[in-house]
Amino acid sequence: MAQEQMRLSPTERANLVAYLDGELNDAEARAIATKLTNSPTARRELELLEKTWDLLDQLPRPKASEQLTTRTLTQMRSIAEHGGQIESAFRRVALRVGRVVAAVAASLVACLFGFALTQWVWPNPTARLARDLPLIEHLDEYRDVGTFDYLEALAESPEFNSDRD
Repeated sequence: MAQEQMRLSPTERANLVAYLDGELNDAEARAIATKLTNSPTARRELELLEKTWDLLDQLPRPKASEQLTTRTLTQMRSIAEHGGQIESAFRRVALRVGRVVAAVAASLVACLFGFALTQWVWPNPTARLARDLPLIEHLDEYRDVGTFDYLEALAESPEFNSDRD
C-alpha cells in the first residue's frame, strides 16, 4: 500500500520532462520508470504532464511578421557598414579615458613632488623645538646669569675652581 502512494521527488519531477523526451541517462531513466511502474500516483503526475503538453500543442503558434526578416537584415547591414564608425568611436572614448588617466597621474605626481619639496625646504618647527629642548629647559637659569663676565668670575673663584688646589 505504501508503494502505491509513492510520489515523485522534486528532482524526479524536474526530470520528468527530460524522461518524456528521452534525454536522461540510463540510470535516471530506469529510476523514474521503476517509480512509474510501481506507483499510480506517479503515473497520474506523468499523465497530467502529458495532457498539459498536448494542450500547449493546441494553442495557436505566434507567427513572425513579414517585415521581421527585412528589418533584421537591414539592421545587420547597417551595423556592418558602420562597424568602422563604432571602432573609431571606441578609439575616441579610449583616447579620452587615456587622457583623463594621464592628467590624474600627472596631478598626483605634482602633488607628491610639492609635498616632498615642502618637507625638504620648509623648516619643521617641531624638529627645531626638539633640537633646542635642553637649552629651553634651562633658559631661566641662563637669563639669571646675565653675561659671560659673571661666568668667568665664577670660574676664577676658589669655590668653583677645584683644579687650582
